[in-house]
Amino acid sequence: MADTLTVTISESLTMNGSAQGSTNKMTITDINEVSRRIVTCPTSEIALVTFAAAYGAGAFVAGDVRYVRITNKDTVNSVMITTIGAVSTNYSMRLDPGASYLIQSDTTAATGVVDYGDITGDTLEDLSSITGIADTATVDLEIFVATN
Repeated sequence: MADTLTVTISESLTMNGSAQGSTNKMTITDINEVSRRIVTCPTSEIALVTFAAAYGAGAFVAGDVRYVRITNKDTVNSVMITTIGAVSTNYSMRLDPGASYLIQSDTTAATGVVDYGDITGDTLEDLSSITGIADTATVDLEIFVATN
């Protein structure tokens, strides 16, 4: 039985007496599987999520992925998240304490993380994995993946 995932992102800020925040909502239909886990990320690189042709431990079928969230649960230390492309598109970003990184795939295209990213802007390629490496000390990461 497929279910619907609702993702709500909300900012709340009043500046000079005027509300500046907003709320955005995305509904992702046909979700059949969810994986939610806490991973302790050390100061050496580890695989957090793998996108593949078949499901396995920490591996998800690339075309089925609809939503990925990685949240740094630490209150002090950051972590470097690297999204690795199947050919050459790798990009890294710092995930500060309490921050989250999201991938949301349009369900109408039904491509998941296939033809998803490129740093040169020329040709989109498949994502193959996401890795993490803690900056100063180990951090706990919450990883949430929804697939159809």
